[in-house]
Amino acid sequence: MRLDWSQVHTSEKGIGGRNITSIACLEDDQGGSSLAMVLDVEQILYDVIPSVRGVEPAPDTARTFKLKPSTVAIVAEDSKVARQLLEQGLKSMGIPALMHDTGLEAWLKIKQMTEAAQAAGESIHDKIALVLTDLEMPEMDGFTLTRNIKREAALKDISVVIHSSLSGSANEGHVRKVGADGYVAKFEINELSSVIHSVLEKAP
Repeated sequence: MRLDWSQVHTSEKGIGGRNITSIACLEDDQGGSSLAMVLDVEQILYDVIPSVRGVEPAPDTARTFKLKPSTVAIVAEDSKVARQLLEQGLKSMGIPALMHDTGLEAWLKIKQMTEAAQAAGESIHDKIALVLTDLEMPEMDGFTLTRNIKREAALKDISVVIHSSLSGSANEGHVRKVGADGYVAKFEINELSSVIHSVLEKAP
């Protein structure tokens, strides 16, 4: 079943659990509706496959990044365990990050920071170093978040890296179509480091 991400909502504490990431609203042909819990696949994989737990880059590929003072990475990821892994991985690279549960939360934060920068006569590039986003998230997916960023004149030059468990040429083609600057598979921390290094080198 294919749903628009506006039909998927973050799970409340009383409904969600360790392996639940969001709630989907399903509508049937008779006009009725029901709710379905969406599993946190990253959490399940983390629990059953120890190999996905490594978050430190290998010594021969480890990089640290000298960002502009006070700049941060904006991260959008609905899986709790994936957020933790990303936060630890970015910390090991020397990249401070603001973590968000959904694409919509990240987008609202970006808009807020943009307005604050404009009011202070500053560039948004003095606030945001890059955006790192998952694809499948409640309320706003990574494709929409990326598209929103790239459509705004003040934001279009911000580097956007998509970090997803979805693979395949169709998804990678869509990533390029929405204007993302990089794509990397989840939990590949060394590849993530390399992709971030590449996009930041090209950043204005």
